[in-house]
Amino acid sequence: MAGLVSSPLILCLVFASSLWAFKSPLSVFKRYKEISRSLSDDCLEPTRPVVSPDSVDFSLPIQMPRVTPQESDSYFCTSYRLPVDDELFVVDFKPHANMDTVHHMLLFGCNIPASSEDYWDCGSGTCSDEASILYAWARNAPPKALPEGVGFRVGGNTGSKYFVLQIHYGDIRAFSDHHKDCSGVTLHLTREKQPLIAGIYLLMSFTTVIPAGKKEVYADVACQYRKHTMYPFAYRVHTHQLGQVVSGYRVRDGQWTQIGRQSPQLPQAFYSVEHPLDVSYGDVLAARCVFSGEGKSKNTYIGGTSSDEMCNFYIMYYMEAAHATSFMSCAEDGSPELFRDIPEEANIPIPVKPNMMMHHGHHHTGTEKTNEEAVLQQPKREEEVVLDQDFHLEEAVDWPGVKLKLGQVSGLALDANSNLVIFHRGDHIWDQNSFDGNFVYQQRGIGPIEQSTILVVDPSSSAILKSSGRNLFYLPHGLSIDKDGSYWVTDVALHQVFKLGADSKTGPLLILGKPFQPGSDRSHFCQPTDVAVDPTSGNFYVADGYCNSRIMQFSPNGMFIMQWGAGSSSGVANQFHIPHSLTLVPELAQLCVADRENGRILCFSSETGRFLKEIKHKSFGDKLFAVSYSPVTGGMLYAVNGMTYRGVSTPVQGFAMNFSSGEIVDTFVPVTKSFIMPHDIAASEDGVVYIGDAGANTVWKFMPTEKAEHRSVKKAGLAIQEITETEIIETSVNNRPKLMQSVKVQNKEKTAEQATGTGVSFVLITTLLIIPLVVLFAIAIFLRWRKVKVYGGETEHKLESSSGGLLGRLRGKGSGGLNLGNFFASHKGYSRKGFDRLSTEGSDQEKDEDDGTDSEEEYSAPPPPAPAAPVSSSS
Repeated sequence: MAGLVSSPLILCLVFASSLWAFKSPLSVFKRYKEISRSLSDDCLEPTRPVVSPDSVDFSLPIQMPRVTPQESDSYFCTSYRLPVDDELFVVDFKPHANMDTVHHMLLFGCNIPASSEDYWDCGSGTCSDEASILYAWARNAPPKALPEGVGFRVGGNTGSKYFVLQIHYGDIRAFSDHHKDCSGVTLHLTREKQPLIAGIYLLMSFTTVIPAGKKEVYADVACQYRKHTMYPFAYRVHTHQLGQVVSGYRVRDGQWTQIGRQSPQLPQAFYSVEHPLDVSYGDVLAARCVFSGEGKSKNTYIGGTSSDEMCNFYIMYYMEAAHATSFMSCAEDGSPELFRDIPEEANIPIPVKPNMMMHHGHHHTGTEKTNEEAVLQQPKREEEVVLDQDFHLEEAVDWPGVKLKLGQVSGLALDANSNLVIFHRGDHIWDQNSFDGNFVYQQRGIGPIEQSTILVVDPSSSAILKSSGRNLFYLPHGLSIDKDGSYWVTDVALHQVFKLGADSKTGPLLILGKPFQPGSDRSHFCQPTDVAVDPTSGNFYVADGYCNSRIMQFSPNGMFIMQWGAGSSSGVANQFHIPHSLTLVPELAQLCVADRENGRILCFSSETGRFLKEIKHKSFGDKLFAVSYSPVTGGMLYAVNGMTYRGVSTPVQGFAMNFSSGEIVDTFVPVTKSFIMPHDIAASEDGVVYIGDAGANTVWKFMPTEKAEHRSVKKAGLAIQEITETEIIETSVNNRPKLMQSVKVQNKEKTAEQATGTGVSFVLITTLLIIPLVVLFAIAIFLRWRKVKVYGGETEHKLESSSGGLLGRLRGKGSGGLNLGNFFASHKGYSRKGFDRLSTEGSDQEKDEDDGTDSEEEYSAPPPPAPAAPVSSSS
């Protein structure tokens, strides 16, 4: 059991043994300089950041400089110097690579890179001095952020001043199209001193041999730990194709405690240690890799090519800063006596479903795919929800916010409390007189907008909760809200970007751009349209915009990092034509852009700017104004198009799309007013959507509901169509608001009321008929009695002979007799319908119930008004 191994030995393991024969120049200390490299359609390389002396943190992309390997199993290295000499701390790693191209990546820290070239063959060495591993990646592993207060220490008096990226390219067939590769990793660095220092402990086997055909082979590694206490918080396993399972343990007083256990055929990420533990002086660190040689015709050895094997167990740990060590390793074979007591779980392969298996591109044929294609065809995430195709959006017609008194609505966003925030232009408008041919604003003389341009609105009542933004802006455009509640806005007249505190008690927290000065360099904008803020790193993106058609990335304090779009000449994302709206997909580290005049959505890596996919549909037409992302139902993109003026009749409407597939699952329009120039869209986490219109000066609210289900039914032998009414939808998980009331219940109640009314009418009519008859009959009896008494029997014959008289008139048969129908009809407000109903109820009941015209009209919305005359699309 024994001790630590020197760095040269580590590098020998990591590199291919066949590469040891290369001669090393080991020549020159590479001086830091910013090298300007041209962009291409194959590989988009960001500009290295310019870091100001007072910046607290920033991102540093470390990438291969557009390389094309010429043979399989090539190892390329490139070095990046820290842009400052101060002590810094790496707190986050975001990889940018695809396993169809890259077998694995390692990031080293050192002070003297082995070469001063832009990149070199790693067979000549990685570093000329002691190197430490900071990060490792393989098999499409996701990003890894460190715990709060933990960072890798670099720079200063004790840390490494250079990063060296090593990439192993496997099968050369991945480069059959001769594309350039810029795979790499983006680091998030901070000057803020971290109380806990991170490091890597690597356990690895040199001596393992896997006999051909042998079902189970163990590779055991163990060393006694002889440093200050460390605290493992993540682990990573690595083998090639024959690895079944890799497990790592702390052994203390004979007790084995698991640090981590994983299949190396799954994404080789740094996984979190499930149960926290410490490793103290005198403990033993042990790892076992289980291999299978079945199906192999010859023995397999440890080495650096894809046909060789590796057995690595990485431990990412932290230590107290005063005693921190950045890198340690162990390459000693474990004794059989020690591993006799290893838990049985370490010998049991972890089953991996075929659809979860991550096959390296160089182990199968037909891998002539670019990185972009591979990204589009990655396996579906296990947690992804398949969208219900009955998903539907309808306007909340009772929402009073549609009646707010607003100017041209240019921007919308939702704050942390789901309140709607509206950015509008008050009494200013953007028309053909606003700018000259050089994009200089021509109406400065009218002064800034005196009204409150930012309104915080209650999402239910539309009551204005707060207002701000007086006398600040000339022509507002885009609005975004970061995780801290700050507002990020753009003004196309000022050509500026502003960060404003949500409390509105202070002036702008940050201003970028020069007022009223359009430009195209790093310190100028030209009519910037929108801003998006990364919730993890704090970096922000500006769509710049109408004139420059580029996307720019800045650090949280406003230092330029990179840009893309401007100056490119080919490829699917060759040129934006007004990048008008931005939305971030944080969980996938993607930035999606509404490319307005090209009528499409483009999505990029938010860290590198690398193009990932295009979403374009015929129903978009030739203008797409805005886009917004929501994680609802597994990930949705919402967008709205614009009116076209090129003779193509395309409806102006909203779109709901499945983010993974880009498929349109619903379209929606308002019913209270028509869209004129829908300008921005904002979607909540539970799928409520708002659209602001710069032509109608209106904001609409749309609610998710279910599509009505049509079915054929039979009633009284008549085939009719009915709609199954939508019930109230309530989701306890997302706590969504009620989507619509049940019309069916109301219709039933209305039918019951009608039936009750009919019954009342029948009783009333009968009563009215009986009472006069009783009175008349009583009068007749009284008259007969009177006549008999006065005239005696003489009158009997006369009465009988006049049967057509009074009694005849009572029956309505006499020409001048009493007709009850005409009698009641002569009274104001009477209708014959009640009487007619008495004779027709049996035959017409089905028809009346089937028709239901009165009740349907009561709940149907009025038709939309005719579209207004088109307005200028310049805004």
